[in-house]
Amino acid sequence: MSAPRILMQRALDRPADSWTLAAYEAAGGYGAVRKALDMDPGAIIDEVKKSGLRGRGGAGFPTGTKWSFIPREIDKPKYLVCNSDESEPGTFKDRWLLERDPHAVIEGMMIAAAAIGCRLMFNYFRGEFSYPAKRFMAAVEEAYAKGYLGKGIFGSDYDLELVTHVGAGAYICGEETGLIESLEGKKGMPRNKPPFPAIEGLFRSPTVINNTETLAVVPWILEHGGDAYAQYGPEKSHGTKLWSASGPIRNSGVYELEMGYDLMTFLEEDLGGLLDGFGLKGIIPGGSSVPVMTPEECRGARLDYEGLRERGSLVGSGGFIVIGDNVSAVQCLLNLAHFYAHESCGQCTPCREGCGWIQQLMHKILEGHGTQRDLEQVLRISDNMAGKTICALADAMAWPAVAFVKKYPEEFAELLTGPVDLDAIRAAVGRVDHILPKAS
Repeated sequence: MSAPRILMQRALDRPADSWTLAAYEAAGGYGAVRKALDMDPGAIIDEVKKSGLRGRGGAGFPTGTKWSFIPREIDKPKYLVCNSDESEPGTFKDRWLLERDPHAVIEGMMIAAAAIGCRLMFNYFRGEFSYPAKRFMAAVEEAYAKGYLGKGIFGSDYDLELVTHVGAGAYICGEETGLIESLEGKKGMPRNKPPFPAIEGLFRSPTVINNTETLAVVPWILEHGGDAYAQYGPEKSHGTKLWSASGPIRNSGVYELEMGYDLMTFLEEDLGGLLDGFGLKGIIPGGSSVPVMTPEECRGARLDYEGLRERGSLVGSGGFIVIGDNVSAVQCLLNLAHFYAHESCGQCTPCREGCGWIQQLMHKILEGHGTQRDLEQVLRISDNMAGKTICALADAMAWPAVAFVKKYPEEFAELLTGPVDLDAIRAAVGRVDHILPKAS
């Protein structure tokens, strides 16, 4: 069975004002949260568990299970945080939702709050998201004006407040405990776990943190039932997923696909294939922190959690980055190393030193001064980073580094013999100033 556009259809049907309360309610919006308020909190969680929904921010942890970790009988407030700190390079699907369908995110947050007994919610935006934040805050104002947020929502005795917080533009605040630290007014540096946020999170109280896309699909699940959502996708990867497609392709943008969709069908049919003159060097399927896949690994791969893991990569945040054959694998790795060296919070030595060290080695190799020992050093440094720090930023550098070095060894070996003018090579094949043909 082909899955519908669960997340995108409403905005695509009414593009002129899809972000407004009128448009959202015309499509049945805020009906699911009314239903949730009449349900037992445990029943809401059970419905989400039945759906098989897994976190869409990168970790892929079962959403209903995460909600169930919140202790019921505890004399502390409980908090719900939407993680809209979408900072993973190559990823822009949450921005799409926040700009075009913010009320779906709000309603999803409200349902999650009802499930865990929360009275105060937060949405944390990355610092550069000024326009999405503006759209979202306007939607929040509409919800307050209608009585959907605030005191006695929908005429009930349930009070629910929502605070929008815009960060300062740090990638590390996408990590849930770094986000909590920032939200508390401190430097965004991840915490040691345990204790986990479900026990001791925001203001040392039980907290659930979910990705924007994860929460946006919750109203559909409550409205149609967990079983209806679970019928789409393979056994362990239910539902649909948003993918942010970029690179030298004909149809870049955000796409909603049923889990388990064939990767090459997505590239060649939905995305229209590569631009004329480009060949496929590889694909990073889940944002910059997941291992690159070679063309051979892409063939026959499925776009779901297990399918990509079988091919040595991950779903991650769904940042589908297509790499053309005019790009040097060494330059790709240098670009990633520069980003992670800049964004490391510096708390853990392996990450703080390792990211910068790999960046230096890539510069050395690209300048024609590298040795075989330098390549081996990249692999050793990566091994000393992955799984050895408080958060996964070190892994986000180590996994791509190992993948690029091992999957494109000939490109690194070529540079060990002396400097290569990569820009001249690109110009020679006419791909530097590639321009799409004008529509007739």
